[in-house]
Amino acid sequence: MKVVHYLNQFFGGVGGEEFADTPPNFLEGPVGPGNLLNQILPEGSQIVGTIVCGDNYAVENQQDIVSFVNAKVKEARADLFVAGPCFNAGRYGMSAGAVCEAVKSESDIPVVTAMSEENPGVDVYRGEVLIVDSGSSPANMRDVLVRIAKLGAKLANDETVGPPSTEGYIPQGFLRTEFVEKTAAQRLAEMLMAKLNGESFEPEIPVTTFEPIPVPLMTTEIAKAKIALVTDGGLVPRSNPDNLPRAFSRVWGAYSIDERPKLLEEDFEVAHGGYDNAHVQQDPNRLVPVDVMREMERSGAIGSLHEEFLSTTGNSNPLENSRRIGREMAQRLKEAGVDAVILTST
Repeated sequence: MKVVHYLNQFFGGVGGEEFADTPPNFLEGPVGPGNLLNQILPEGSQIVGTIVCGDNYAVENQQDIVSFVNAKVKEARADLFVAGPCFNAGRYGMSAGAVCEAVKSESDIPVVTAMSEENPGVDVYRGEVLIVDSGSSPANMRDVLVRIAKLGAKLANDETVGPPSTEGYIPQGFLRTEFVEKTAAQRLAEMLMAKLNGESFEPEIPVTTFEPIPVPLMTTEIAKAKIALVTDGGLVPRSNPDNLPRAFSRVWGAYSIDERPKLLEEDFEVAHGGYDNAHVQQDPNRLVPVDVMREMERSGAIGSLHEEFLSTTGNSNPLENSRRIGREMAQRLKEAGVDAVILTST
């Protein structure tokens, strides 16, 4: 079995974030974690080549990297394509998912990648690509590569792939018919009795849960309150001074609106690649409604509008990254004496 392996600039040994714009390069044999994967692959299998590409380059030049990867996979006459593991790295996950999907459809060979469940690449590509659950820590590298090798070998040999719980990949949301010993009624009754008795049980349909967020009490009358505007729609001043990316943003900005009666088209632009923002480009107040808030300020409906608005790009952000940005924004607003926030999105 011939394998072609895809890595980003970090795991490919090129360097860190300063090399994220590195264009793709094809190297003979295994590189980085591929050396361990090469040892784990079944007898007679080997990594014949490794493609290394910078995260920024891959995300910003998706068609180029897809064409490059497909060409190299065909030249190598590969039987399997592996990308990653990507763990929590969002740009890496998105590019790995994109090249896997392209190789699967255009080169017609099986593909496998690995990411943590919170990687944005999971939500985008899980329906088309088998993604091994890597967890968030590279310390699990060997275990993840073992699962990649086993799953890849099954796919390459056209063997039946079992359910996620036994094969170690992230559920794709598909239902398939299987023969079981107990009827649905019996299984349901057993789960119900286990729950009533305080015993553990595994539901057949996983339920996604999120940490509950308590609603804070408004301690100031709205007519006396200082209100701030916050958006994840990527509105920034012209020239994008904080270099907000169009996706996977790790940064946010605070921009002055002091003494502005409204936002003007010529002063702002949108740094967001996840929606048609033409209507916002025409009138930035549609996303950050400074004009309406000024009217409310003049009429006494609110006490005052905070002197700056906060903005980030809410496109394909991992949950933990979004939480961090939210905490940082909240701290700035609290220090400024803001009483309430209006959040706008796309």
